Order: sequence, then structure tokens, then C-alpha cells
Amino acid sequence: MRRAGRELLSLALLDSRNHLLQRLAQDESPDALRLAVRAGWYQEHWLSRHVQRSRGEACDPAGLRLAGIEPAVDGWLQPEGPLPTPETVRAYLADTLELTLDLLAAPGEAAEDDAALHFYRCSLLHEDRLGETLAQRLRPGAPAARPARPALWLPAQRWMLGSAPGGFVPHPERWAHEVAVPEFEIDAQAVDWAAYLEFASDGGYDRPEFWSEAGWNWLQRDGRRAPGQVEQMHDGVLVARGHGASAGLRRVALHQPVMHVSRHEAEAWCRWAGRRLPTEPEWELAASQGAGRGFVWGEVWEWVAGSARLWPGAGKPAPGSPDAAPAEGQGVLRGASFVTRTRWRLPKARRFAAVEDDTLFCGFRSCAL
Repeated sequence: MRRAGRELLSLALLDSRNHLLQRLAQDESPDALRLAVRAGWYQEHWLSRHVQRSRGEACDPAGLRLAGIEPAVDGWLQPEGPLPTPETVRAYLADTLELTLDLLAAPGEAAEDDAALHFYRCSLLHEDRLGETLAQRLRPGAPAARPARPALWLPAQRWMLGSAPGGFVPHPERWAHEVAVPEFEIDAQAVDWAAYLEFASDGGYDRPEFWSEAGWNWLQRDGRRAPGQVEQMHDGVLVARGHGASAGLRRVALHQPVMHVSRHEAEAWCRWAGRRLPTEPEWELAASQGAGRGFVWGEVWEWVAGSARLWPGAGKPAPGSPDAAPAEGQGVLRGASFVTRTRWRLPKARRFAAVEDDTLFCGFRSCAL
């Protein structure tokens, strides 16, 4: 999809919108409606209204824009603004997608080059992310339970971290640069509930020696006793599933990956287990080279060590980028989750999030000290 031309992008944009509407049918709450509106607003703002859209990253993001098809849309996006009906939102989404697809198909409008297709590719990633956010509210199921696998050992080597130019490259992956990676041992799969329950049963949430100072302060401030959405942590795990049609509680299989943990909790588990979080080069190298040896990833977004930062030469985010520059205090998540669309599942993918954030389907794996 990162090098997709007009025909494939048209199909993908239509698929993404249908997927978003399926999620919306399960959750028509005010927050869900506003999330869905953002999909149409984004396509209007960067495509149908933006007269410099064909210049791609070289455009003036504050340049001239045409009038939109819905004057009230800016108010809809405000937390306290007027709320449209679900039928109005669906009509707006249909109209904006029709405009986008007409532009993409127009002769001479979107040439088969990276500049002309930049905002269409950004729009696809943006909308797929919105669908993932709606799924986080609904919590539609969980990754499959897996039997434990032995950890993998990888030798010391040089590795090209990040992505090279060409096609559509999300800002956090810019740009590829060589790094030295010492030998290391890494879990073949993300830590599961069975292993995490041992930590909790051993007083993990009551023992400050396992927590960083910031983590312990966060734990005391929030009164945290378990990962986000967990209602019970003995004799199994009972999890609140979410909103709308997916509301309710369900027992989770102990060999499913841990989800909705903050990085503070991931680090505390690692200290308790006498291990550590992987570095970004370690995680990316193992995900790229370890598939044939049993390395499983893509079931949960995974916390890694270190603060969020851009790679050398990344510069400022391109106009329309769904990813902002990292903020102070953010951490990094690698991989994908079980609801991430297949077209965005790449070992190079990375996301920035506050270290306290547990809203994503986020977990972790560990490395030997």
C-alpha cells in the first residue's frame, strides 16, 4: 500500500470506509460519531478543498482551500459542539468519499507519483487508524491464546533501523540508518496473562522496588491495582469489553497476550522477572529475522525501552501526516495489534504514546539482562 497507485488506492479507501462504518454501526455514542466525522473532514481538508493537493509534501499546508460541503462540520468535531445524528454522519461520509474517489480517478488529477498520491495514502492510514481507535472502544475479541515458546538468541550484527525513502513512509520511520546491535536474547512472543498474574500475585502492585520513581508515583496517584479494563486478577482475568454492542465482561484465556498495560507496568514486570524491555533495534531486528524461528508479533502493540524520538534526518512531519512529532515523556510502541489492518503490518512500524497510556491494545515482551 505504501507504493499503491490510483486503482489500488481507490479500492483500499472504499474498503477502509466500509470498515469504519461497520465499527460505527456497533457504537453510535457521541465520541464514536465524532471520530467517524474526522474521516470525512480529513479527506475534505487535504484533498477536495486543498488546491495544492497534487504537490504532496511540498505544498503549503496553510494555502488556499475551497469551501466544504458541510458548513457545520468544524462544530461537530468539538467536544461540546452540536452533535449530528448517525444518519447525518453517514451521509457526510458518503459524500466526502465520493469526492475523494472522483478526484483520484480524474484524468491528470493524480499522477502515478509519490507527490500526487501523498494525501490519498495519508488519508488511508488516517482512516484505518480511526477504525482501530473505534475498535479500542468496542474491544472486539482478543488475540489467540498460544502455548509458550522458547526465547530466541540473535547474534551481534549491523542493522538498518527505520525505512528508506520511496513511496509513502510514515514520519516515525524516517529515515533508515545503520546501528550496531550486540547479541541478545528476546521472548518469542508477548508476555501472556499467566506470567503477568504471577507478578500481581507476588505483590507486584505493592512493592516499590519493581517500579521506577515515575511509575510508582503514577501507581499511587491513580490507585492502580491491575492493567486497564481488568476487573479481577485472581482465578482468571475478567475484562470489561467496552461500549455499545460489545459492552460486558468476559473471562480471558491465561495464554493470551497481556493488553492495556502502561509502560510503567511493563517495566515493573520486567524488573520482577529479572529481565528488561527490548530496545528498538532489537525488536525490529527480531521481528524482521525471527519469523522462521517462531518469533510472533502483531497481536498487540509492544512497549520498547527508551524515550520517543525521531530518527536522524526526519525533520518536521509532512503536511497531512497522521503522526505528530513525539512529545516530551512519550514512549514507543512497535509492531501492530490484532485489529490493525494487514496493509499497515510492517516490522518498521512505530507509534508514540504517553508512558501511562493503556488505551491501545498494548502489551510487551522481554529480553535477558
